[in-house]
Amino acid sequence: MGPLIADLDGLAVSAQDRQFLLSPWLGGVILFSRNYSNQQQLSALVAEIRAIRPDLLIAVDQEGGRVQRLKNGFTRIPPMQRLGHLYNDLGQEALPAISDVGWLLASELLAFDIDISFAPVLDVDDSLSDVIGDRSFGVSPQVVVAAASAFIDGMQQAGMAVTAKHFPGHGGIKADSHLELPRDERDLEDLKRRDLQPFTALFDRLNAVMAAHIDFPAVDQQIVTFSSHWLKQVLREQLQFKGLVFSDDLSMQGAAIEPDVGSRALRALNAGCDAVLVCNNRDAAESVITALDREYGQAWESRLKLMRGDRQLDWELLQSHPRYRRAKATIENNIV
Repeated sequence: MGPLIADLDGLAVSAQDRQFLLSPWLGGVILFSRNYSNQQQLSALVAEIRAIRPDLLIAVDQEGGRVQRLKNGFTRIPPMQRLGHLYNDLGQEALPAISDVGWLLASELLAFDIDISFAPVLDVDDSLSDVIGDRSFGVSPQVVVAAASAFIDGMQQAGMAVTAKHFPGHGGIKADSHLELPRDERDLEDLKRRDLQPFTALFDRLNAVMAAHIDFPAVDQQIVTFSSHWLKQVLREQLQFKGLVFSDDLSMQGAAIEPDVGSRALRALNAGCDAVLVCNNRDAAESVITALDREYGQAWESRLKLMRGDRQLDWELLQSHPRYRRAKATIENNIV
């Protein structure tokens, strides 16, 4: 079980996919909208993956709002901003409803044997970043901490490990790391006063974080994904984070520090990432496998198994569960 998480081409496992899945350097599969048409097809796809590699982590971006890969047949999760607004309106009284939404999100995925959603977003929204925006719980670190804490409770109660993103905070930068490398001139003390607060407040509750492709030149000359200063000295030593570290997608333009994605993966892993994502580019994923084989030559001691889901309810039982019905009513009645 290796450190690479990559995607598949379509609705079923192709012959090419099958060979790819057998690589010992692959540790997980991330699903996208193109991998889903309906629940029957999803069950078959996950079963195919499990039959080939039972150990693989299966992941998806199912944050809610505009980032929800599985839609038809699944509950449409509201953007996290609406949960933050509910907390602003009701205070502590909002927390059970927020927790229920997190529980529902996780339970629906686990019912189909999907281990994790890369969630929640802990970025503080400074009204600068279009790519974050309503994906954030709010403009205040205190609101983000309170709402995210309840949401995390729900996800973990359902049996799902949580991955907070995008460390150390993407909400105060206009540039989109999918398209370019964002640059933030603030120093570490400035970040600790705002963007880092949700992460540090919740570190003992987080199973993993996802490192952002952001340049903070006042902190280190390397961008976060490739910075041992950020990932080892700040995250591990100063902030005492014990969970896993995922890179964001190394195919993004924000990670394009060099042309070869295999070399990017080695740099991210050497800097302190436990696992690397390479999405929507099979050639790039293959280059990572080649680089890992060349660099390490043997199986990786992966921590990804710590992120495996603990399914408690299948889909049929989930539909009649009182908490599920309550959470569905909360969403459908626009309470959140």
